[in-house]
Amino acid sequence: MPLAMNREVFITCAVTGSGGTQDRSPHVPRSPKQIADSAIEAAKAGAAIVHCHVRDPETGKPRRDVHLYREVTERIREANVDVVLNLTAGMGGDMVFGPVESPLPLKEQGTDMGGASNRMEHVRQCLPEICTLDCGTMNFNEADYVMTNTPGMLRAMGGMMTEMGVKPEIEAFDTGHLWFAKQLVTEGVLKPDALVQLCMGVPWGAPDDLNTFMAMVNNVPSDWNWSAFSLGRNQMAYVAAAVLAGGNVRVGLEDNLWLDKGVLATNAQLVDRAVGIIERLGARVLGPEEVRQMLNLTKRAPLAG
Repeated sequence: MPLAMNREVFITCAVTGSGGTQDRSPHVPRSPKQIADSAIEAAKAGAAIVHCHVRDPETGKPRRDVHLYREVTERIREANVDVVLNLTAGMGGDMVFGPVESPLPLKEQGTDMGGASNRMEHVRQCLPEICTLDCGTMNFNEADYVMTNTPGMLRAMGGMMTEMGVKPEIEAFDTGHLWFAKQLVTEGVLKPDALVQLCMGVPWGAPDDLNTFMAMVNNVPSDWNWSAFSLGRNQMAYVAAAVLAGGNVRVGLEDNLWLDKGVLATNAQLVDRAVGIIERLGARVLGPEEVRQMLNLTKRAPLAG
C-alpha cells in the first residue's frame, strides 16, 4: 500500500494514568497540582492535548473523585498556556474475580463498578473538550482483572458525551472495539466525525507488531481522525509509525516511564522528543487551537461549584 504520511500532526500527552507506576518514578504526578503542573509543562513542550486521570494525592493509587478532577481542570484552565483537555471516563468498570474455582463473589479490593451517570459525573461538571470511551471489554495483564464496558454501558455513556457536547475519544484496544465504535456511529449514538486512539501493546489487547497495527489503521474509517501509541520501549517508535501511517501521536508517563535506558523521563521530555521525531520526518506539530478547529471542539469553563 502507498505511504500516506500525516504532515499536520497533533500530540497527546497522557500525563499519569491509573497503573501502579506511582512508586516507580518520582516524575509520576499524584496530586491535582502535580498533575496540572505536569500537563502544563507538556503543553509548553508541544502537546496540543493532555489526557488526565487523577490519583490519591497521598498514595498515588487511582481515584475517580469529582473534586480531584475539578481541581485538575481548574488549574489547567487558569494557566497561561492553552491546551485541549481530555479527561478519562474509563474508570468505574473494574472487575476483579476470585480464584478460578470460585470466581464469585468479586474481590472487593480492586473492583470498582459504577453506573453510567456515576462514571460520567466528573465530565458533566468539568466539561473538557474530550473524554475517553473505552470501546469494549478485555482482559488486562493482571490474572483475574477484567476491564468491563458492555454494549449497553457504552451506548449510555456515548450518548451522554454527545448530549454534553464533549467529544468522545474512542480508545480501541482491538479490532472488535473499532467494529463496535462504527456501530455506535451508525446508530447515531456518536457523531460521524469520530476520534480514535489506537492502543497498541496493552496486554491482552492488540499486540504492537506492525502487521496488527496496520490492520487496526485499515479498520478506521477514512473520514475519522485517529492517533496511536504503544507502551514502554516502543513508545517513540510508534510516534514515527503513527505519523507514517497517516495518524497522530500519544506519549506520556501513563504509557512509558523512560527517556533512555536508565533515564527516567518527565512528561515534557517525552513530548519534546516526540516533537523532534515528527519534525525530522518533515511534518508540522499542531497547536491546541488548530486541533480544536480540526476536531470541532469547544473550550468551556467547568460548571460553577
